Amino acid sequence: MPRFADDGRVAGTEVRELLVPGPWSRPTAPITSRVAFAAAHVVPQVGAENVPGGPALVDWDATLAFRHRIWEHGLGVADAMDTAQRGMGLDWAATQELVRRSSAEARSVSARIACGAGTDQLDPAVVAGWTPGDPAALDAVVDAYREQVRMVQDAGAQVVVMASRELAHVARSPEDYARVYDAVIAEADRPVILHWLGTMFDPELEGYWGAAGIDDATDVFVDLVRAHQGRIDGVKVSLLDADHEKGLRARLAALDPGTGPDAPGAVRLYTGDDFNYPDLVVGDGKRHSDALLGVFAAIYPAASTALQALDAGHPDRAHAVLAATEALGRHLFTAPTYHYKTGIAFLAWLNGAQPGFQMVGGLQSGRSVAHLVALLRLADRAGLLLDPDLAARRTRVFLEANGVTR
Repeated sequence: MPRFADDGRVAGTEVRELLVPGPWSRPTAPITSRVAFAAAHVVPQVGAENVPGGPALVDWDATLAFRHRIWEHGLGVADAMDTAQRGMGLDWAATQELVRRSSAEARSVSARIACGAGTDQLDPAVVAGWTPGDPAALDAVVDAYREQVRMVQDAGAQVVVMASRELAHVARSPEDYARVYDAVIAEADRPVILHWLGTMFDPELEGYWGAAGIDDATDVFVDLVRAHQGRIDGVKVSLLDADHEKGLRARLAALDPGTGPDAPGAVRLYTGDDFNYPDLVVGDGKRHSDALLGVFAAIYPAASTALQALDAGHPDRAHAVLAATEALGRHLFTAPTYHYKTGIAFLAWLNGAQPGFQMVGGLQSGRSVAHLVALLRLADRAGLLLDPDLAARRTRVFLEANGVTR
């Protein structure tokens, strides 16, 4: 394998014998200690015109088979979200088909599934002409959200209300966000998950919730949750800030549970922190986060094994298993963070979950050869190259195709 210098040039080679994976285990009963979703990616058709700006042409057999791998390990699947390249290659037509197909497959095995509902079917040219605060534009965002919420519900999946680029473009105040989210949450027929996605994942979400700073934005967010507590299952927070998440988790736990037969229950915090998930998921013995993580799509055998250890009452073992994958997670999600999906697809290819290292929208070019070689080393060290012989063969092919011959 090559070693790369800081300037990206090949600085030498090493002989590396890949490690035996695991040891990983599959659960024999449902996991109960945490609610955990892996946010799954999509696999493109080999040879199709999956180019920037083109429609997504998906290999449905491989895409759905990957979801079954996750379900077989006792995790839920979070689909049609940013890991599936919403807004980065997966268009609205393919999104609808993905939600319908994945939801049907989940029903076939009685597995958990949640799917993203956003506003990305809106015409970008129309959105570009909107004036901030325009009531008609805000109504258009509400209508787009409603269409997607109904689509997800009709498919039988739980709704994840995704952050909206279009709303970020037109909203000018916390009141604008409240107006939209009030209407969208009212549309849901079961408790939803709200998604707060940071700008490291999507720079177009700058200023979300209508507040300039993180503290003010958090106040707006908590007020929104408080207003709809009975209709919110949980919140997924993807800010890569463990201290902020712990503070928010405590504020959610302190919300007044209300009284009477329709009193709202506790609001879960689903961590979206792909850097600090071992500490956040295992917790401190008093509080913990549940999980809705893109990194779980890369480490699902380890994630499942750790959650099984939690079920068995062994938090130290669970933390050790997850901590052994932390370096891999941090590398996958290094800046520019929004290209983490490239690493997840590369690892899926190395593990035989897709026939080629390709992505819809041509996004496989989002990471360098040096980055992906480092990813392979970290995945090997974590025991997550599930078929070392296959991974070795595919690595040689990848390096030769990219001009690395020594």
